[in-house]
Amino acid sequence: FPPPLEGRWLYETLEQSRLEDQFSFAYALVMRGDLVVAMAPVFTATLPISLIAPDFVDRAIRLGGPLLRHLRFQKTLFVGSPCSDEGHVGTLPGVTLADVAPVLQDALWQRVRQAGAMNLVWKDFAEASWPALRTLSRQAGLCEAVSYPGTSILDIGSSFEEYLARLSARRRHNLRKKLRLSRAHLDLEVEIASRPDAALIDDIWRLFQNTYERATTKFERLNRRFWELACDKATSRLIVLRERFSGKPVAFMLVVVEGRRAINKFLGIDYGLGPRSYLYFRLWEEFVRLATALGAEAVQSGQTSYRAKLDMGHELVPLSNFFRYRNPVFHKIAALLAKRISWSSLDPDLARAAGSRAWRAAAREGR
Repeated sequence: FPPPLEGRWLYETLEQSRLEDQFSFAYALVMRGDLVVAMAPVFTATLPISLIAPDFVDRAIRLGGPLLRHLRFQKTLFVGSPCSDEGHVGTLPGVTLADVAPVLQDALWQRVRQAGAMNLVWKDFAEASWPALRTLSRQAGLCEAVSYPGTSILDIGSSFEEYLARLSARRRHNLRKKLRLSRAHLDLEVEIASRPDAALIDDIWRLFQNTYERATTKFERLNRRFWELACDKATSRLIVLRERFSGKPVAFMLVVVEGRRAINKFLGIDYGLGPRSYLYFRLWEEFVRLATALGAEAVQSGQTSYRAKLDMGHELVPLSNFFRYRNPVFHKIAALLAKRISWSSLDPDLARAAGSRAWRAAAREGR
């Protein structure tokens, strides 16, 4: 799992965060004699189908009441991580995903039966993996479904000013306007923290809860223990915005540096300050300044909040899920429904952005 992939820090943190009420973690190892030649992180979780299915599917299942509850909340074995931006199978040099995918699939399918899961999902795999996984799909009866795209800027520039200069005139004007309005509304000071103390962890935990409760798409539910561990890693930085007069934290962003890429991983905001505070954009400015100061050439901002990210110059990164249900009837129905899933059906911001240049560029690449 070399940079820019999220590596050992993420998997260690998740394992040690006491998230057993949500996820059961394991690793599938492919061996050649005594040598591990490939490793696939896997986890089991029971999640609502509304995370991936179009709204009409979720509404139809809800009409079934308790009788169809097992369809609304499905125990699933995932290949990947609940918190990584992309699914990945780590391999040694000279070993490819195509080499190991068939033996992994066989072992994972046995694991699905042992765990009593309804289905298996290779979660959020990027385009480089699609040829191998499409070949595997033909061999093992998997189906493909569009997932929430990632977001990235591959060339951020060497400073915030250079980043601004690379935006279109309209986007540059809008971002500067929001920053100007925010500064007129709020006097803030910036803190860049590594290995924060317990008091600051309490503050960011409170702010993260605010943002989590407002989210329309909820996958993982992180606890305070996660923040203690994640913020203590050498690759982690916290951007904290404080009211200058009171010193109270009003927003934060967890930043992880992987090689030449800076990842905007999680954030939290005090929404009680009102929409004119534009705290998300204040965080973004400080993130770009920090990323360029640390020598990052690219930035990655994950899934969701697409309208703001497209306005700030991100490109959409197509991702796909590959799945199979144990029940042949359910699998056939799911395969038909998967054809109805698109970026527009997954997220209203993506639907509104359908005519944008970033959308068209990503669509030419696959979705």
